[in-house]
Amino acid sequence: MGDYRLYLSLIPEALIASQLEPAAFGAYYAVGRHLHAHGEAIFFEVDPSFRDPSFPFALADERCVTQPSGAPKSSVYLGIYNVLARVPVAALKNLYLVTDDGRTLELSRGDYAPDSEHQLHLYQELCPVNPLVASRLEPRDFCNSITHPERPVNVPRIAFAELKLGELSANPATGNADDLPYPVISHLRDVLLDFPHNTKDSKLVLKQVKQGVIYRMVERGFYVGDHEEFAYYPFPSQQELDSTYYDWWRSAQVTRFD
Repeated sequence: MGDYRLYLSLIPEALIASQLEPAAFGAYYAVGRHLHAHGEAIFFEVDPSFRDPSFPFALADERCVTQPSGAPKSSVYLGIYNVLARVPVAALKNLYLVTDDGRTLELSRGDYAPDSEHQLHLYQELCPVNPLVASRLEPRDFCNSITHPERPVNVPRIAFAELKLGELSANPATGNADDLPYPVISHLRDVLLDFPHNTKDSKLVLKQVKQGVIYRMVERGFYVGDHEEFAYYPFPSQQELDSTYYDWWRSAQVTRFD
């Protein structure tokens, strides 16, 4: 094994070898010189023992070395397509959320329990596809519905965030939506109102969400899995955001939804 870390980026999808620690990599990846546009970054650290012959790890061993100046190698790309499907959930370590000014928040896996409070949900899929989807399925069932191979349309693995619906979760018709920054509120209401009259468990709200997540709208947290494996990364409580993670939270409160 080389002297480097492995990171699985979700925005955009990529497997990257780097000598940088997670926080330094997050700052580099969000505001440094790289292949994707300036903005938020979300990535997993991958177990350093992970190996798959479909990735050119020999390239990482060759190129991911300390520079003559003594500077660490920031990135060596090992894959930019169909990456999440080739890295098993068991190999994924902590998840990192990076603001567009390079501040990084580390999330660890948590114990998952089905959501018994909300009947309706809003999910932003992050990788390998990125629509905005309303659903009456709780996160584990939603993940299974998208990835099960017996479904006529499926993806092998999915990473997604749950977003807040506010009063629309219980009252789509007249619930107050003034604090929801989504650009399609009237359409969102219509989609939610249609569930009692429709057999579909999930419905499209936006075909594609451009890069980035409104971190202040994250509900319970982030999820990654398939029809066999599933991992949950809880988002900090409001009290923790206002105290322990205040610097990150201050940078994360950006009202933008492209």
